[in-house]
Amino acid sequence: MRHRELGKTGLQVSEIGFGAWAVGGNAHGNSYGPTDDRTSLAAIQRAFELGCNFFDTADVYGHGHSEEVLGQALKEHRDKVIIATKVGGDFYHGPPRMNFNPDYIEFALEKSCERLQTDYVDLYQLHNPPVQIIRNETLFRTLEKLKEKGKIRHYGISIHNPQEGTLAMKMGKPEAIQVMFNIFRQEARNQLFQAAMENGVGIIAREPLANGFLTGKHNAAETFPEGDIRHHFPRDYILNLVLATEQLKFLGEGI
Repeated sequence: MRHRELGKTGLQVSEIGFGAWAVGGNAHGNSYGPTDDRTSLAAIQRAFELGCNFFDTADVYGHGHSEEVLGQALKEHRDKVIIATKVGGDFYHGPPRMNFNPDYIEFALEKSCERLQTDYVDLYQLHNPPVQIIRNETLFRTLEKLKEKGKIRHYGISIHNPQEGTLAMKMGKPEAIQVMFNIFRQEARNQLFQAAMENGVGIIAREPLANGFLTGKHNAAETFPEGDIRHHFPRDYILNLVLATEQLKFLGEGI
């Protein structure tokens, strides 16, 4: 496994990270279907054995369950791994809603640390904040204070639209940007990647397997259970993903 520095953070991360969205399970929806914790724990352990040291999750994945599983799996290796999590999906106070208030961010960080069985988070990321929130300078001041307290080592932002990343770099000092990037989604290659290089900001590829379709394991007739984010994907969209993946199979030949 090759490692590289994440932006200018000084963190030496494996080029292939472990995305822990799926291990949160399906109890609260917004998932990739049902999971078995024993399988999840074994997968995390195997990833670590193979040299993966970067593990990315979010508090909202399984309403904390993904963090719990990671915490259990990595507690004996804490000084050897880089843990990234996210904040912004408030599932504590009634129906899940977006919440980036300073008091809530501090509260959510404490809860995340408890579940992850750690005193600090290596990379704390704002989870899909809308443009009007990114424009609020208070947001980044809150993260700076948490960094000064040693509760987080670095902070970043996870986004949908590349323009949100360039805006974040103008409004604050995110040290990493997580953005959708795979062979189907290339928008970030243009303006965002160049700006990130100029500012020394690390890039984390989000959904690199295109919601699992690039694994080649899914077919056009497949259905997904309630709670799985792909359950509501339009049938034509699924068909196009499957057909496109078929056309790319030659890339894996000989590997």
